[in-house]
Amino acid sequence: MNKKLHLHDVVALLEDLPAKHFETDQPLLLRRGQIGTIVMTYDENAFEVEFADPDGRTYALLPVPASRLMRLRDVPEYAMA
Repeated sequence: MNKKLHLHDVVALLEDLPAKHFETDQPLLLRRGQIGTIVMTYDENAFEVEFADPDGRTYALLPVPASRLMRLRDVPEYAMA
């Protein structure tokens, strides 16, 4: 199983994270479980993650350490025997 995170992976936060609104700079609290998409890879330990509303409008864009992210999956991985 590949546990590494990659560009365009859908991820969830493992803990609350303070942020600022992408356009207004208003303080936000991104909550544990908040879903985002990796849009840039800095290295294997840090990623730029975009958080968007259901209409696709970005409300937060910030660097997040890999240790605070979990990759979400919508299809199973099959064990290799």
